[in-house]
Amino acid sequence: MRFIVYGAGAVGGVLGAYLHLSGQSVVLVARGGHLAAIREHGLTLQDGSGTRTMAVPAVAGPAEIEWHDGDVVLLAVKGQDTEAALRDLAACAPAATPVVCLQNGVDNERQALRVFEHVYGVCVMSPTTHLTPGVVRADCHPVPGLLDIGRFPSGVDDAAESIAAAFRKAGYQSEPRPDIMRWKYGKLLRNVGNAVDAVCGRAEGVREIVGRIRAEAAAVLDAAGIAYTPEDEDDERRADILKAAVADSRGGGSSWQSLARGTGHIEADHLSGEIVLLARLHGMTAPYNENARRWANRFARESRPPASLAPADWLATLPTDV
Repeated sequence: MRFIVYGAGAVGGVLGAYLHLSGQSVVLVARGGHLAAIREHGLTLQDGSGTRTMAVPAVAGPAEIEWHDGDVVLLAVKGQDTEAALRDLAACAPAATPVVCLQNGVDNERQALRVFEHVYGVCVMSPTTHLTPGVVRADCHPVPGLLDIGRFPSGVDDAAESIAAAFRKAGYQSEPRPDIMRWKYGKLLRNVGNAVDAVCGRAEGVREIVGRIRAEAAAVLDAAGIAYTPEDEDDERRADILKAAVADSRGGGSSWQSLARGTGHIEADHLSGEIVLLARLHGMTAPYNENARRWANRFARESRPPASLAPADWLATLPTDV
């Protein structure tokens, strides 16, 4: 297998680095200053063992790749970039190419299945950071993450087994799971707090807001009849595997990092926004998740710095009847 890592930021860049270090064939798809830095200086990986810079092939898009049988796409862009990435891939990648969604949210696989037959979901539990062009950091050591995989919408096949083995060779823990979307919906319940983490940071009162957002999201999934891993099962899978390389080394999660880099966009529509969509489809409301979505998008649109909104101000914009 050769892995085409489409989206070489935090998760994709770290995984691409470890795959490369384990002797596996990798091509990174990156953009902007990050691509320029990788091409000029190599990809720099920081982890608990130190800092390493490696020469990994990097391109600006799939049209620059000479595609072969055995290529596997690891789709690691944020949810808001999935449609454009799939459109570019469909223009040049063979239709039988496996597409593996290493993304938060639960809609990426469905989008991919429109244009590729063999689609896989991965429940990503891998704290990583990307703030500087050309540099990615694994925030857990010695195991950088858990990457359980399954075929979408369900099942396990030989490709899933082989990809899981490749992840394990790269130092991750990875189990093939026939019910991978149940795990991804469980992960979604954790990720709906990302938007508040991004705009309010770790200020006093944030934990209570996140608790309400998650409780509301769980109620919506229950009403929609969607199965998800409960928190205790999710915690058991993580156990003591993901150990922080440096205590409190992360400034914030993936959404916080989007604001810190000033990308101008954020994936809240595909996290809290997914809950809002499901609520509306089932005749419900989700005011906490809607408020989270709106504030995160406003911060991204206005290039506001992360963690600069007081929790009281966040709460003040909820509907009066909540």
